[in-house]
Amino acid sequence: MVPFGSSSRIGVLLGPVSSDAAQSHVLKRIARVLDNEPMIPGELLGLMQWAADYYHHPVGEVMRAALPGLLRRGGSAKAEADQAWRLTPAFPGDAVDRAPLQAALVLALKGRPEGAGADVLRPLGGGWRRALAALTKKGWVEAVAPAPQSPATPKSRCRVILEPDQRTVVNTIRDHGARFGAFLLDGVTGSGKTEVYLDLIQGVVDAGCQALVLVPEIGLTPQTLARFQAQLSCQVAAYHSGLSEGQRRNVWLQARAGVTPVVVGTRSAVFLPMPSIAMMVVDEEHDGSYKQQEGFRYSARDLAVMRARRLDIPVVLGSATPSLESLHNVAQQRYQRVHLPSRAQGASQPSVGVVDLRQHRPQDGLSQPLLQALGDRLQRGEQSLLFLNRRGYAPVLLCHDCTWVAACSRCDARLVVHRGQGRLRCHHCGCETALACQCPACGSESLRALGLGTQRLADALAEQLPEARIMRIDRDSIRRKGELETVMTKIHQREVDIVVGTQMLAKGHDFPDVTLAAVVDGDAGLFSADFRAGERMAQLIVQMAGRAGRRSRPGEVLVQTHDPGNPMLQTLLRDGYAGFADIALAERGEAGLPPAAFLCLLRAQAVAREAVTDFLQRARELALKSVPEGVQVSPPVPAFMERRAGRIRWQLLIESTSRKRLHAFLADWLPELESNRVAGRVRWSVDVDPVDLD
Repeated sequence: MVPFGSSSRIGVLLGPVSSDAAQSHVLKRIARVLDNEPMIPGELLGLMQWAADYYHHPVGEVMRAALPGLLRRGGSAKAEADQAWRLTPAFPGDAVDRAPLQAALVLALKGRPEGAGADVLRPLGGGWRRALAALTKKGWVEAVAPAPQSPATPKSRCRVILEPDQRTVVNTIRDHGARFGAFLLDGVTGSGKTEVYLDLIQGVVDAGCQALVLVPEIGLTPQTLARFQAQLSCQVAAYHSGLSEGQRRNVWLQARAGVTPVVVGTRSAVFLPMPSIAMMVVDEEHDGSYKQQEGFRYSARDLAVMRARRLDIPVVLGSATPSLESLHNVAQQRYQRVHLPSRAQGASQPSVGVVDLRQHRPQDGLSQPLLQALGDRLQRGEQSLLFLNRRGYAPVLLCHDCTWVAACSRCDARLVVHRGQGRLRCHHCGCETALACQCPACGSESLRALGLGTQRLADALAEQLPEARIMRIDRDSIRRKGELETVMTKIHQREVDIVVGTQMLAKGHDFPDVTLAAVVDGDAGLFSADFRAGERMAQLIVQMAGRAGRRSRPGEVLVQTHDPGNPMLQTLLRDGYAGFADIALAERGEAGLPPAAFLCLLRAQAVAREAVTDFLQRARELALKSVPEGVQVSPPVPAFMERRAGRIRWQLLIESTSRKRLHAFLADWLPELESNRVAGRVRWSVDVDPVDLD
């Protein structure tokens, strides 16, 4: 704890300075040392300092991103038991008939006199805490401290039986030994990559060591955690932002103490202290969610590889659609590629078909071939997935008489119609207003909702297929903690016939009864200014294909598009993802784009456009004075969406074919930029290896 003006702040002491240096900087004395021993292990501290240098970001903010909130605010560095609940003697013993969630809670608590924690009650539904509060108010439930349990208690293992291809991959990685090696596990969807992870990790656990598994999003954590808990002979912990601050602190401390053998976590888990870590796994390594987009803009995938290199341990990067960067690293012999060419348990690859929307005009996004395919699945008792990466009812509200369009007052974007809530909402800044009944420009009542969102698609399905049980999965329908797990349970229990959702559907979920997966708007990724749009669209189609036909029944994928002859789409359909990736890599090389080159984006924003353009122009002038050969500094340009949340956004792109030259230039240029007076008038940030150029 250090004095900071009239208050105090929590800091991290990296090392001492000489008395002369302290005097020259007029440094104050530390008020109080909170920890008797270093909280951050040496190897992790070294990784943080490396990351601060590589991403040209203050090391203090790197530590802020890496430490649990309670610890960085000076909270206790002692793990505390989570709360549990149990039935009281006052409980009458009768079912709570009129409150289904309360009845489910009572059922879960019966037979648990020691109490049940949140991990047991959370899967019951998003409103379980309110129902629990109601039972507590009645005096039927009370809070208790959970029974102590060692996190390292051995348990029986549900043995993983590997198929020949999986065994070959495991042997290849194990034969490499315990030293560093980056293995790209390129396995088709449904090939059993998780079984490979499990077998490798079990070997690590048997050797008395720890393993870290990264997944791209919280939604995948419960599924992965359940698989690992069922098939590993040890306790498995989760680490992600959906946990309470106390839970995150506990997992962090237990991992640091070495009592948690396996942790499954999202992006920030790459910084977990694990003293005996012997293997790291990055599942769905291609996913853009591994890149932090605000503040400290790091790539968890890339940091996992660097941490494994520094620790001299193996790291496995798994994907059915590897990123072009990883495939480039294979070509450069930095990574070793191991392959699972076929689906596990004899399942066949799904067929992929294209629906030409020029010939089959859709109504509310549904073409006749798609409706026919959905109807066939309903008759056979099979499930279907429909992907549309656009929330809301419709993206545009238009006046038919005067062509007025509902626009956000703070962004260069249109307001999205959310008809169920009667609202117009901006998906960029969160601004919203009531859904208008009359045009504010001309007073006409002829307002039209144009375009398609998941709400409209679900409504259209309900109208066209009234017998179908439809579930919508997006950020509007899945808001509360635990709701996604509840929805997934309903899908697995066949309480749903058709699932409509956004990109969270395409990310590694295993739906055994789904035989049809459809991309409702295949044109979204074909006509984009982002050079990565084609790669993302190809990955999406292949990942959606992976949700269909994962068991004995064959699967089918339909892609609706107005451009069925698109070269990218045709290459993907003809040669698969591998053929598409080969062509995309060659095109990137010819164009001088990543992974053949390295990028850094200087972003700036302010209320006034002049402040932003002046800053970036001055930044470019400073850069051109010392820019080395092989580094290019482009002129400032506006972001794809120039105005967002009331601020003007511009950016400056720096690129080079040499990573070393680029970083040497940044190390000289950025300190000079920080001392520039113009810099104080704008918010600016540096994004090394950006994945999103907006």
